[in-house]
Amino acid sequence: GTLSSMKKRLPVWLSAPFVLLVAGACSPSGAEFDPVAYENEVLEWREYRLNQLLHPQGYLNQTGLYWLQPGRHSFGTGPDNDIVFAGDGAEHIGEFILDANGVSMQIAPGVEVLHQGMPVDNIAMVPDTGENPVSVTHRTLGWTAVEREGRYGIRLRDFELAFVKTFGPLRYFDINPDFRVPARLRRYPQPIIASGDTVIEGLEYRPESPGKVEFEIDGQPFELEAFTVGERLFYVFGDDTNRDMTYGAGRFLYSEAPDEDGLTILDFNKSYSPPCAFNDYSTCPIASPRNRLNIRIEAGEIYDAALHYTAEL
Repeated sequence: GTLSSMKKRLPVWLSAPFVLLVAGACSPSGAEFDPVAYENEVLEWREYRLNQLLHPQGYLNQTGLYWLQPGRHSFGTGPDNDIVFAGDGAEHIGEFILDANGVSMQIAPGVEVLHQGMPVDNIAMVPDTGENPVSVTHRTLGWTAVEREGRYGIRLRDFELAFVKTFGPLRYFDINPDFRVPARLRRYPQPIIASGDTVIEGLEYRPESPGKVEFEIDGQPFELEAFTVGERLFYVFGDDTNRDMTYGAGRFLYSEAPDEDGLTILDFNKSYSPPCAFNDYSTCPIASPRNRLNIRIEAGEIYDAALHYTAEL
């Protein structure tokens, strides 16, 4: 489908900017394997990965996630607000109102908040799950409404965050072609809605799953439940490196859509940490017990606690 229709089908935490993460073609299983070309492909993917994180709409500049109860909530940088923003902002910016229609925002007199470059004083905050999500800015700050399973929150960004300016490099295991493995999708009779947990207690992750992919590493058989994201398959998986080398809740991985025989390639050298590895303001799915592999996958991104941001008010 078109990118916009594809984006509509993406789970909200997977839509842009990470659509680019899967760029870099996998050679079809029949093609000759070229180790030098492959190494360049993975290095190129790593560069994409870092650029997407550093993007102004990436995950690194998120500095707050505030879940709203019905009613009115004052916000600004002053400590007397219901929601206290970190960063360069007016003491009293305005109020968020959550009611049956969703989230709206009223701005205090004399405070400049911009939507698409124009000052606003009252606006419906269409959330990230809506058709045209509303994003506003104030000085170096920006915020949007998010909706997860009927719960609404405000996600704050700081476009001048020092953490982003000094971020990196990401750490990786050495590239190992042995962790680029053929896999076969065994489809369920009908796609199912899978159920998993997220890092937000009580918030579920409910993606569509077409089936499980089966593959081997060192002659050992494994399987992972696959989720449908656009034209590709997506996996939230755990393995034995989660205890000491990689992000504890698991890692993310994409593969190309399977061919008519159900074949695709799982390239664990392109597995990466979820947004929650970098800050506390994302709603990341956690690898389910079904997707925890009893093996060390020493490939892909390594977790580095020094690259995790926590706001200091």
